[in-house]
Order: sequence, then C-alpha cells, then structure tokens
Amino acid sequence: MKDDKRYAAGMKVRRAVLGDKWVNKATAARTTLDEEWQAHITQFAWGEVWTRPGIKREIRSYMTLALMIALGRWEEFNLHVVAAFNNGLDENDIKEIIFHAACYCGVPAGNNAFAEAKKTLAEIGRAPKLLTELQAPKKKAAAKKAPAKKASAKKVAAK
Repeated sequence: MKDDKRYAAGMKVRRAVLGDKWVNKATAARTTLDEEWQAHITQFAWGEVWTRPGIKREIRSYMTLALMIALGRWEEFNLHVVAAFNNGLDENDIKEIIFHAACYCGVPAGNNAFAEAKKTLAEIGRAPKLLTELQAPKKKAAAKKAPAKKASAKKVAAK
C-alpha cells in the first residue's frame, strides 16, 4: 500500500477508535518538529497495524490496554480506556484486563491501572459506583421491612 493510501486508511481507523475530538487535537498540535512523527504514527500504527485483518479491533483494545499497563504508559492507557468503548468493550472488560495484566505485571501496576481507569471513567461520565452507594438503599429497605420491636414486660407493667 502506498503511503498516502496507508495514511488515509490509518486516519480513518484512528478517528474510529480514538474519536474525532482526540485526533483533531493531536493533528492541530503538530509542529515542524513532530509533523513527520504524527504522519508515521498514522501510517504505521493505524494504517498498517490496526487495519490488518488478523485481529478484531476489540482484541486490539484488550492488547493495547494490557501493554500500556505493562509499560506504565498511563496517559496512553487512559486514552485507550476511552477508546475501548468505541471498540465494543465495557467497564467489566476493562476491569478484567487490569486483573489479568496485574497478574503478570505486578500488584503496583494493577493498583495504578485501577486508579487511572476510575479517574478516566469519571471524566467521561462512566464513574464506577461506590459500594456504599449501592448498599445504602438496601439498608433502608431492610429497615422498612423489619417488624416493630415488642415492648418489654417491664415497660408494659410501668404503664
């Protein structure tokens, strides 16, 4: 594939995965120093690798998230947490990816990945619920259903 076709194919996939907002921001920030690098990323990573037919985008997202955890590349990890939803993943998938990666990368990597994922999910309006938020309605419902306590014999006699 020629470079211009690879670039166009890469830009199409890059936009589909990362979203127009991110890609527009990245391309608007190009300088004389990194213009060629941005073209290279689009042609190679997106136009050559992400367009290959052998692996579905969903699996590529799994792999990318795990690799960013392994490498400790948290900015890129957070970018791909957001992008994962464009590739069919959900919060549970992200949780399982972190568990699996932490098994091989270590507990500190897992702790950091969960912290980064929670922060990023909150930023995009998908914040995980606190367990106390989930338990509070259950406790209130249980209190309403509980039968009233019988008065003790001493209290009844005193009346």
